[in-house]
Amino acid sequence: MDSLAKKGLQKYLVQLQQHPLRTKAITAAVLSAISDIVSQKITGIKKLQMRRLLLKVLFGFAYLGPFGHFLHLLLDKLFKGKKDTTTVAKKVVIEQVTSSPWNNLFFMIYYGLVIESKPWIQVKSNIKKEYPKVQYTSWTFWPVVGWINHQYVPLQFRVIFHSIVACCWGIFLNLRARSMALKKA
Repeated sequence: MDSLAKKGLQKYLVQLQQHPLRTKAITAAVLSAISDIVSQKITGIKKLQMRRLLLKVLFGFAYLGPFGHFLHLLLDKLFKGKKDTTTVAKKVVIEQVTSSPWNNLFFMIYYGLVIESKPWIQVKSNIKKEYPKVQYTSWTFWPVVGWINHQYVPLQFRVIFHSIVACCWGIFLNLRARSMALKKA
């Protein structure tokens, strides 16, 4: 008899095949939720902040899943599905000079304005101060993920792979922020 996990995976793969955009959006939402729940607990938040959690889920569902879905389709179409070293390098460079800066900026704006409900002037000030560090840190990690993704992961699983790594990345960033805050205290 098949295990529950195996049956669940099979059903998931059928959904991914039949409804790729919806499945990737839901997957990004679920992984955003997991990342935020773990992050809230790690940073010492006693009672789960449901508004924050739901807004992160919304961001994953409405933006991260669909954006990744269409980005990877576009890159595969532009490069005709090739996976040679030169093509993978081009895909990674395009991803890192276009979607990476945009995604980081958009998330910082969304987080500041929507999740934290800060006024634009504060969000803008925070972006001026923190964005270069955020983008630099991103460029030290995500190109490797992009390379693995474009070289070894089949197209239909790229958003999922990216979302899983992003879930872990979010937890790591929260741990790092907590560690830095404790050092200052």
